Amino acid sequence: MLQARGFETVLAPMLLVQPHQWPAAQPRAQAILVTSANALQAATACDRDTPVLAVGDATAARAAACGFMHVASAGKDAVALMALAAARLDPAAGALLLASGAGLGLDLAADLRKLGFRVIRRVAYSATAARELPAPAMAALASGQIRHAMFFSAASARAFVACITAPDTMLREVEALAISAPTARALAPLPWRRIRVASHPNLDELVALLP
Repeated sequence: MLQARGFETVLAPMLLVQPHQWPAAQPRAQAILVTSANALQAATACDRDTPVLAVGDATAARAAACGFMHVASAGKDAVALMALAAARLDPAAGALLLASGAGLGLDLAADLRKLGFRVIRRVAYSATAARELPAPAMAALASGQIRHAMFFSAASARAFVACITAPDTMLREVEALAISAPTARALAPLPWRRIRVASHPNLDELVALLP
């Protein structure tokens, strides 16, 4: 998307994702709730005819590409995903299968249970923070080639903050673009030229911050 708009991009993955393998036999559920596209590899063990409610448009598109036939997007965040589930699903119609990362999705599961849903939470992946920036990204920052840095989660922002060296010289001309307010708060300790936050926590609004 960025290259199509004429930007040169440098990738710096800050979270190392390890998918989990689910057994082929999964419990029956009226719907699968997916909080990240990273959860979909494990979720493909489920019946593709089961409706999928995805946290955002990119995750929904990935779910459709994985063969799920009934996919809806909350278009925002976990709060919006809960609202979508409450609007479309019936607590009496069966359990919800919540696919999330290790240590994630606990608040969403608790909130759904308060609404009367039975929630089966399954860990679909683990994510660990990178210990250093990839060499091309470090070189591009050190040489002043980077003007904008895009951050897609608070976890990736925290990992970047822990990895960055010589921030005063590397970041003083760089504008940080954060997908959410928590992401922006994680970036605040570094001396960016400025930090801007997407109007809604999704890919399109984050890209819209670019000139």
